[in-house]
Amino acid sequence: MKSQSPLDIVHEKGLNGDYEGKNESDILKINEVKNLLIVQIVKFKDSKITISNFKINGIEMSEESNMVKSINETRILWVGPNNWLVTSTDKNLLPKIKETFKETDFAVTDLSHSRAIIEIEGKNCREVLKKGCPYNFNDLKKNNCVNSIFHGITLTIDMMNDSPEKIRLFALRSFGESMHHSITDASLEFGYKNI
Repeated sequence: MKSQSPLDIVHEKGLNGDYEGKNESDILKINEVKNLLIVQIVKFKDSKITISNFKINGIEMSEESNMVKSINETRILWVGPNNWLVTSTDKNLLPKIKETFKETDFAVTDLSHSRAIIEIEGKNCREVLKKGCPYNFNDLKKNNCVNSIFHGITLTIDMMNDSPEKIRLFALRSFGESMHHSITDASLEFGYKNI
């Protein structure tokens, strides 16, 4: 079975927008993230299990809202009460998660092929998102995440780094092209490079 990324048709490499005369470090970098494991873990309401007893690749599960815990390329995003997204480049992590989080207490769902993922890197990342999202991005710091909308598209936003700013955006696969068009349109004034 052939795997096709959600943005294969629209994500063309190259420079766009107002990039002329700017240092490459001053323009945004926009990248489609492919082959990322995305697993949703939801603890059932009637479960008596304490989440603080669970770890994934040595990472504790956060019960603090909008927090991300990470080691290397594995990140655990708190996306709601008793609800987490685990993202990792380690595709062998899914069986370990299913073994750890028993189906009597948790719903574990592989969302890897149902999401389009874009990373934006550069000093104007927050400015791009402010153009279409009601969230106050001045409050968003490294290892924070938030669920919001961007031009009517529901997104999960993961602030991966402050310096340089690096933000990962997750949307439903069916909205991938719309998300890409909206993000690249909002990036034109800063200049951007699709990589």
